[in-house]
Amino acid sequence: MSKVIVMDHPLIQHKIGWLRRIETGSKDFRTLVSEIAMLMCYEATRDLRLTDVEIETPICKTIVRELRGKKLAVVPILRAGLGMVDGMLNLIPAAKVGHIGLYRDPETKKPVEYYCKLPEDCSEREVFVVDPMLATGGSAVEAIQMLKDKGVKNIRYMCIIAAPEGVKLMQEAHTDVDVYIGALDDHLNEDCYIVPGLGDAGDRIFGTK
Repeated sequence: MSKVIVMDHPLIQHKIGWLRRIETGSKDFRTLVSEIAMLMCYEATRDLRLTDVEIETPICKTIVRELRGKKLAVVPILRAGLGMVDGMLNLIPAAKVGHIGLYRDPETKKPVEYYCKLPEDCSEREVFVVDPMLATGGSAVEAIQMLKDKGVKNIRYMCIIAAPEGVKLMQEAHTDVDVYIGALDDHLNEDCYIVPGLGDAGDRIFGTK
């Protein structure tokens, strides 16, 4: 079974509190999403492997530790996931970026694919799928299945706010994908919005509502 890690770092919790506020405008909302993504990236990469490398400082030769093993990729689920990319790249600037486009059908509430563009060597990379909200879980489950269908084996999922329903579906559908969450909320309402949540993350990031 995959791990579900709810991040209780004080800075993450503080910034999520500001993210939720109805009076937080698009500019501040975008900044907060990026900052939270950077802090979550720091926490979610704790177990990346290191190797010893000999270097030379201005004083002498010494051994330092560097990341080794699989290269990294960040794959946002469009469009709201785009808001998390810059924060991730601040810490892992060498990561490649792919994009998966899914929207939720207003009638069925099911995800519908409209775009997928990934790095050519994505199957060889450790992939972080990012999306601010994990509500029903349908889009996340579908996006991860798309990656698996293209040969990607090492996947982690990151979201800022999640509903228990989405977490349950993710764990049932992808037992090998660890889930990193900023805050685990109470439930979904009849319109499949997270409660208490923060509204529509995409609209608030891009100022489209």
